[in-house]
Amino acid sequence: MSRKESPEINAGSMADIAFLLLIFFLVTTTMDVDAGISRKIPQKQEKPANLDINKRNILEININKNNELFVDEKIIQIEELKQIAINFIDNGGGLDINKKKCDWCEGTKDKLSSDHPSKAIISIKTAKTTNYGTYISTLDLLNAAYTSLRNKLSVKLYNRNYNSLLEDFKKSNNSDKNIQEKIKLIRNKYPLLLSDAEINN
Repeated sequence: MSRKESPEINAGSMADIAFLLLIFFLVTTTMDVDAGISRKIPQKQEKPANLDINKRNILEININKNNELFVDEKIIQIEELKQIAINFIDNGGGLDINKKKCDWCEGTKDKLSSDHPSKAIISIKTAKTTNYGTYISTLDLLNAAYTSLRNKLSVKLYNRNYNSLLEDFKKSNNSDKNIQEKIKLIRNKYPLLLSDAEINN
């Protein structure tokens, strides 16, 4: 009795099809790239920068090895930092370098706090073993403080917040000069003055 041979499937073209599918998916798939920030915990400087700045115009934030925040030599909770920064930046207790008052500031005008937003420097100092997450959280809160002040001023001047100006400027492919001028004005009134450097008084 003769054995009946089963028909074989020609698999020669399967490899070609798999290869073409692989190329197709590689070409059409978009990869999510994690966006980071271009900052590192600063190294301790051998020779600190010599800056002549009035002490009241510096808000010192120290993060120790236990990830505790010291602001003006007092331990604070990280949630308090944003409001402390807003009060410091927006104080308006003096004059800028051109001897002009801050007529847009809504602070308490405390003579022991910053003179003007253009002089208000926030200094961040860290220990070598400071947790990177604490450092980033601190930066986020400080950036949020500036954004909050810029939003408030933008609503007062243009009846729209600063974030919406940035979005519209991006949508215009950074070409709308009118929006660009508005953004520049707000940034000049509340310049981002964050320092990792040691500041001597």
